[in-house]
Amino acid sequence: MNQSAAAHPAPCDEDVAIRIEGLVNRFGDHTVHDGLSLCMRQGEILGVVGGSGTGKSVLMRSIIGLQKPAEGTVEVLGEMMGEPAPDGDDIRRRWGVLFQGGALFSTLTVAENVAVPLREFYPRMSEDLLAEIGCLKVALSGLPEDAAAKYPSELSGGMKKRAGLARALALDPQLLFLDEPTAGLDPIAAAGFDRLIKELHETLGLSVFLITHDLDTLHEICDRVAVLADKKVIAVGTIPELMKSDHPWIQDYFAGPRGRAALASREIKTDAAPARPAAGNPIDSHPGGEA
Repeated sequence: MNQSAAAHPAPCDEDVAIRIEGLVNRFGDHTVHDGLSLCMRQGEILGVVGGSGTGKSVLMRSIIGLQKPAEGTVEVLGEMMGEPAPDGDDIRRRWGVLFQGGALFSTLTVAENVAVPLREFYPRMSEDLLAEIGCLKVALSGLPEDAAAKYPSELSGGMKKRAGLARALALDPQLLFLDEPTAGLDPIAAAGFDRLIKELHETLGLSVFLITHDLDTLHEICDRVAVLADKKVIAVGTIPELMKSDHPWIQDYFAGPRGRAALASREIKTDAAPARPAAGNPIDSHPGGEA
């Protein structure tokens, strides 16, 4: 198979945020990952794509310690997962996670949801400081000020995503995990969320591990894309590099009708170069819908 050498997974030769070697994940007799290896550079937005059942979310759960792999090693920000930290620090302080759908606690307000990781890691923090940080993170996520006092049931789909992002940012993380952040959003809300992630990445210096099916997101904000297939990461590279691969799934995904449409849209936007609205502008403050 004549695949582009640049698109193949390569040994880590730069500052590394995540290093995975020989990962194996099994559920009973079903093997999801078999010898998977991947390196993510510090400071990049890495998109992760693959067909249904390729284990994208399982991979993320393995990285953050929610799924114990059968074999292999996972290193995050210089620390080996599954081993005590040399300095006794908890690596979880250094990352934030936005799960699919936001995964908010339904009986807590947005501000109280944001405070959950703060209470866990800083149990002596005053209520005034918790409230202050909660308001700051709500604003950082682009939500209106009054959203802090609302419950998840009072939020639209887009607002829930941003509330989940506010909680993921609570501990000022170095590394951000996003699992299908634009799924279920209309095109305008999805584009706004993409802009927000890009601006947070640039402003805060975040490294971002981004699972998505959204081709527009991949074209707009990802520095590189990792492709999961055949129980491994079969290729990592920029989209132009990946499109040189003759792997059937990669060709179907990036060069199929939807892939061509996303690429054409990206080229039109690049040529037109319109002024971007600020990512922090409040969105969809109505209580319902999937905007």
